[in-house]
Parts: sequence; C-alpha cells; structure tokens
Amino acid sequence: MVTGKNYIGFTTSATGSTTYRTFNPMLNIENETVYTEATEMEVDKAVQLATEAFEQYRSISGVKKATFLNAIADEILSLDEELVQMYCSETGLPEGRAKGERGRTVGQLRSFANLVEEGSWVEATIDTGIPDRSPVPKPDLRKMLVPLGPVVVFGASNFPLAYSTAGGDTAAALAAGCPVVVKSHPMHAGTGELVASAIVRAAQKTGMPNGVFSNLNSSGIEVGVQLVEHPQVKAVGFTGSIRGGRALFDLASKREEPIPVFAEMGSVNPVVALPTALEQKNDEWAATYAGSITLGAGQFCTNPGLIFGIKGPSLNSFIDSLGNEIEKLDPMCMLHPNIHQNYEKGKAELSEQSGVTVAASYENKIAPNFGAQKVLTVDGATFLKNPTLHREVFGPFSMVVQCGNESELISILKQLEGQLTGTVLGNTVDLEKYGSIIDALRSRVGRLIFNGVPTGVEVCPSMQHGGPYPASTDSRFTAVGIHSIKRWVRPLSYQDWPKAALPDELKDENPLNINRLVDNGWTQDAL
Repeated sequence: MVTGKNYIGFTTSATGSTTYRTFNPMLNIENETVYTEATEMEVDKAVQLATEAFEQYRSISGVKKATFLNAIADEILSLDEELVQMYCSETGLPEGRAKGERGRTVGQLRSFANLVEEGSWVEATIDTGIPDRSPVPKPDLRKMLVPLGPVVVFGASNFPLAYSTAGGDTAAALAAGCPVVVKSHPMHAGTGELVASAIVRAAQKTGMPNGVFSNLNSSGIEVGVQLVEHPQVKAVGFTGSIRGGRALFDLASKREEPIPVFAEMGSVNPVVALPTALEQKNDEWAATYAGSITLGAGQFCTNPGLIFGIKGPSLNSFIDSLGNEIEKLDPMCMLHPNIHQNYEKGKAELSEQSGVTVAASYENKIAPNFGAQKVLTVDGATFLKNPTLHREVFGPFSMVVQCGNESELISILKQLEGQLTGTVLGNTVDLEKYGSIIDALRSRVGRLIFNGVPTGVEVCPSMQHGGPYPASTDSRFTAVGIHSIKRWVRPLSYQDWPKAALPDELKDENPLNINRLVDNGWTQDAL
C-alpha cells in the first residue's frame, strides 16, 4: 500500500508541508496519492542513520549481503500486479515494458548477489614481505577494495525500476557495502515507494542494520542539494540530463570534502552508415532504425539521434526509406507532460535552424502527451558550423547528416561531444577501408557497435555504459553490469599488519577461497 510518506530507515515519516502528486500521461490526469516532500531534518536523519549503519554494514560478509540482495529481488516480485499497475499509471508505458524492466531490475540484484557471494571482486592483492632483503627489507603489503560510505542515488525519469530505487546504482552500492539514500523521482514516486517498501522488508528479514536504505520524496531540487552537500555523504549516482548531472557534479566539487558524482547524462549516439551498408541493405536498415528511433517514444539515453552518411544515391534512397518507415509507425505516450513539452520545444528549435529540411514527420492527430516522431536532414558543412544541431532531443527524433566526403565526416566526428555509443553500419572490409572514420568515432564513445542499433543495453560484465564527458562524468566506469560496483569503493593497503587482524580476504589461509594476486601470480591457494 502506498502512503505518500518517506522511508527514513525502517520508519515512514511525513513531517513536511510541501506535497505533490504524480501524473498519468495516458489518461492526462493527476494520480490520487499525495506525496510529502522530505524536510531538511528528515534528510539529515536519513544520512545519520546511513552513517551509523555503515559501521556495521561495511563488515557484513558477502554471503549475508547476497542474501539481502536476493531478498530484495524476491520482495519486488512479490509486489506483483500492484507494482505493474502503479508503474503504468505513472509513466504511460505499457504493461510489457513494466514487466520487462522489473525483470531487468531483479536480474541486476541477483547478479550482484552472485558477485559478492563469490567474493573475488575485492581484487585482493598480496606482496609478501622479505624482512632479510638487502639493503632494505621488503614490507608485507596487502590490498583490497573497501566501501566508500553512504551513497546518494537519484532516481531516473525514464527507468522507474532499472535505474531508480532498486536499480543498478543502488544494487551496486549495497553490494559494495555502502548504505543508500535514494532521492525518489517525482514522476514515479508511487513506484519508488513500493520498491522502497520491498527493500526495507528485505533488510528487516535478513537482519541488516536500520539505515542501510532510505527513500526520500522531493518535487524540486532542494532535497537533492541537501543530500549532495551533506558532509557524511561519500558519493552520488545520477542518471538524467546534462544540466542536472553537471549541477550535482559542481555542488559535490565545491564541498569542503569533494566527493565523486557518477553521472550518466546526455548522448546522441552517432551512427555512421557507410556506403556499402546502404547499397546492400538500404530498406532493411531504414526499417530497423525507424524502430530504434521510436522505441519507447525515443525516451532512451541510447536513442540514435544522429545518422551520418556520405552524399550519394544510396544515402538519398536511405533517407527516403527511413522517412517512409517512420511515418508508418504509431506515436507512443511520453512519460510526462513536461517531457513531452521539452521534446516539442527541442524538435521545433532544430527544425527551425538554417539549412535543415524535414525528411519525415508524423502529422496525423494524436492524443495528449504522445510524441510525434520526426527526422530531419542537413548537409555536413552546415552541421559543422552550427553546434545547436549537435544537441540531444529526448524523444522519437533523429537527424541524418549528409557529409560531402570522408574527410568531412571525420572532421564532424572529431567535433562531437563524448557519447555513450557509436555505431558503424557496413561490412568487415569497410573497417579497414574506413579506418580513419572508425578511429575518430572510437575516441568519442564508450561502446562501439557494428551492424546493430544502440537501443538495448545488455546487463553483463562486458557492457560499458558510460563514455567521455558529457556522456558521463568519469569515462573509466560503467553504470551497468557488475563492474559498476567499482564506483562505490576505494583501494586500501595494509602494511606489516598482524596476520590475525587482517580481513578474511587478505589472510594467509584464504578462508573465503577467493582468487587473489599473490606475489604477481593469480591463485586461490593459501600462503
């Protein structure tokens, strides 16, 4: 049952006077439940509890943390139709999307449970001492990854489950040993509260400390600012706009003790359609990309917002085919009137730029909050001169850039900001023939795709979901997959430490039977 209250550890609280409701974009009406925004005192209480919980939680075994993470997954599944219906009522997204995202969320939790139960993720490294080494004795040094402390996670607007309350950031932080305070997204506060209740139940059932998790409501920026500036918060996770992520990054860097902000932000996900691909599979790629551009009403951070090709008959044919395929598809409901309004504004701004022409536009009558898809086209020289054309439009929108030659295409790619993905359409011969284009694209992205679409982010260890700024604030890390746990930890070395007082991960006996780097060789053997 949704109450509209905040979770401060294991206790619900609603002492503030600021309230708000979520919105059903499909029905174009407000939902009934009233949510109470957290006060400054409630924010402080949540962080204090997280700080106290950290003293115990950071030392809880991987096996017990795995039990906790699996219990969260079980509790989310037990919410069943209540969660699905709440999700749909707050997003306008279909039931299939809700169930798919729920499955992804549960899968992420279980993958981190497996990771911490096995235990080798801590990267235990041992260099044994040589006290009689001449002329200087060699100390005994042992290193492993340890959790940072309380982490703040901001819920994402476009993924109410997989990137929000119990999403990848939260799952990774809890797996690392960090208590989490979630700043719930106001667009899906009900979905957030249901998931928060599942996390709290799981924590209580598995004996986790009070404060290991809190969920705070907020319709504005005040709660988020208070959390990032709180001196006991040690890191921040964010998925959203460049403006929002950069604001949090700047706040965190100005603190007396600066802290990392791991923000996954905007991306236009450039696609390079080489002549061979368009000559051989023109209609096929047009249909595929029409589907990718409009998938989920274009509300993915991996939406293909720019498609580059070299001028010629095959590119002209592709633009015509893409336009025909785009106009066949029915528009979808967008997440919120504000998101729809911003989409229309961004679409109009780019459409009005000099030298831009319309390749396709859905013009039939549609319901409120539905996003009408649009594709523009422009020549490469105009694109190079106008940075406005490089911007992301969040929605079912894309632009085809017609480059005069290979050199112009390379110049454009080098001028692009950092991106989450870059895609090449062609054949294996093209990879060598157009090596300079590939190199230019590779330097701007976190994931390089061959003959596919950027939409769809597989949750697995090899996935890199991040990229050069502004795709993310630190391109060395991923926001998806088990390696995302590395955002919430730091290395700690023990020098000449008494053997009995070492963490189990670094003891001679290797009681956890984990894989360790011992004197430059990987082994699970005891010393």
